[in-house]
Amino acid sequence: MKVELDKSYPVATSADAAWKFLQDIKAVASCMPGAEITEQSDDSHFKGRVKIKIGPAVASFKGDIEVESIDTNQRELVLLGKGSDTKGTSSASMRLTASIRDTGDGQCELIGRSEITVNGKMASFGGRMMNAISDKILQQFADNFANNVIAMGEGSDAEEAAVKVAEAPKELNGVAMVLQLIADFIRKVFSREPRQS
Repeated sequence: MKVELDKSYPVATSADAAWKFLQDIKAVASCMPGAEITEQSDDSHFKGRVKIKIGPAVASFKGDIEVESIDTNQRELVLLGKGSDTKGTSSASMRLTASIRDTGDGQCELIGRSEITVNGKMASFGGRMMNAISDKILQQFADNFANNVIAMGEGSDAEEAAVKVAEAPKELNGVAMVLQLIADFIRKVFSREPRQS
């Protein structure tokens, strides 16, 4: 099963600061709850793992990450990742193009285009659920990315962002994510305007 996402997220800091952070693969990996870089072979090849908690069960994925290209002029980074869970029941691969766009007034946007292919047990979630879960994961990542970049600055905004970084979830909680999706669905249903008769 394949999921394609194209998203942009505002970051309340300069494009230069965000781009500098984006090139630090280990720091960027830390923005994903439950993810970490475990080994670095060279400047463009890494090994890592992601833990996902679903109720009392914990799924662990191990994989490889390759930095395919870095375009400093365009402030664009292309990553290839692939991995499988430690029990061998699911596998996934991802191609991610991330870039920073200057929006003026000391602000910027994090733009991400990704193509994710999932096989095995994880594919049984279905396309709509996988799209929704991927969307939530990317939102968490973007929030953590923005807070990490802002925390590198100075002043009260940097201090507040540093607190948010310290308090950010350290693992992906599958149950919480699904419950949030259900809550969002219910909210949409009840917020619809009644049809005119």
